[in-house]
Amino acid sequence: MTTKRILVVEVNWLGDVLFSTAAIRALKNKYPGSFIGVLLHSRCRDVLTDNPYINEIIVLDEKGEHHGIFGKLRLIRQLKSRQFDTAYLFHRSFTRTLICLLSGIKNRIGYYTAKRRLLLTDSVKVPRGVHRANYYYYLITRSIPADMRMLHSDFIVRDKDMVYIDNLLKQEGFSSGDKLVVIHTAGNWSLKRWPKENFVELADELVNRFQVKVVFSGAKEERGLIDEILKSMKNKAINLAGRTTIKQLGALFIRANTIISADSGPLHIAVALNRPTVALFGPTSEKITGPLMRENVILLQKKVNCVVPCYKQDCRDNICMKKISPIEVIRAIQENKWLTAEKTAK
Repeated sequence: MTTKRILVVEVNWLGDVLFSTAAIRALKNKYPGSFIGVLLHSRCRDVLTDNPYINEIIVLDEKGEHHGIFGKLRLIRQLKSRQFDTAYLFHRSFTRTLICLLSGIKNRIGYYTAKRRLLLTDSVKVPRGVHRANYYYYLITRSIPADMRMLHSDFIVRDKDMVYIDNLLKQEGFSSGDKLVVIHTAGNWSLKRWPKENFVELADELVNRFQVKVVFSGAKEERGLIDEILKSMKNKAINLAGRTTIKQLGALFIRANTIISADSGPLHIAVALNRPTVALFGPTSEKITGPLMRENVILLQKKVNCVVPCYKQDCRDNICMKKISPIEVIRAIQENKWLTAEKTAK
């Protein structure tokens, strides 16, 4: 019997790739003996590394190896050599759909768009307003599960990542008995980020009330912002921006007693790992990109006179994020006793 060979064409955003892991798991369950390859942007690779339902990750390098017409031809040859018979396109790209066609992939299943419908062998219309995890899951199953636990995300943290974080925290003066709070400052666009002064007030209050150690995480581009936050604080905190990979960030979250983050890929990693998390939501909709598993998550979002989700990149007010106060975050942590002795055991 010939093994079914399936290519999943992924999206480019860390959080969405994480949401799609439920669909990949459903795909493997649908075709248990299949070979599943994933075409994935390089920046999201670590999200799927070591995923037990994936046989191969093919890195899409659009700025290097796969740049321009000759790069696309190179990618087509690579995909042809793997002899995929079916492609599921989570990405709505016309170009990637055409590449699948030219790669000789017979069955091409993707979301309906007028521009590329003739390139697909199966065009799927997803119900409107569904959560992003449901959006990908529906392409595989044509259904929305009654039990949202079926949409949980898979994220694997390796032993070597835990060792790296343990050593890094030790270098920064942490001991095994310290309570640790991680504050992730970034969103993939500025309107999802909390004001700088709120981070300062929150971090100082966490240290004063709970005698915790505070770590700020983010990409290396966030180091300058976090340095400014640390200079304005009365207490000490650590800047680990740019010093962890995605996997190592997951290990840091496992070591943390509480994580605080806006709507971002790292937020969803914390949720996937079932860590105590405060999610700060402003211009994005919790119904579309909010945490699905709420056992260990407190989501804070204020009602404002704006339509949510809002994509006004030129907004100068950002009232939706400003209205969430540091004291509300503190109260959420207190009410859930995340930083008390009985809740800190790993």
